[in-house]
Amino acid sequence: MTALLQPAFRALADPTRRDILHRLGTREMTIAEITEHCAMTRAAVKKHLVVLEEGNLITMRRQGRETLSSLNAPGLKPVTDWLSHFDAFWDDKLSALSRTLSEKDNT
Repeated sequence: MTALLQPAFRALADPTRRDILHRLGTREMTIAEITEHCAMTRAAVKKHLVVLEEGNLITMRRQGRETLSSLNAPGLKPVTDWLSHFDAFWDDKLSALSRTLSEKDNT
């Protein structure tokens, strides 16, 4: 399973790609529209989009002469499933902190 997540984590590792994902979460956008929000060339944005697509985090489709990109929300599920494995760790730590604070309040 972890090997299957590698492309998604690679895509999420870059702040520019995370910003692009955030923008695509609101609506479908052309490469030109995405480029307007990035301080880079259209070619550089296209490379980021390819990495996001390889990570199964976006879909790209042709509409006439334009390529439209959109968030593939179901593609994020394996990532969130993997991360949720660590929820128990945080629950345990927060419970221990709560117990410690309660004990200090009672003294």
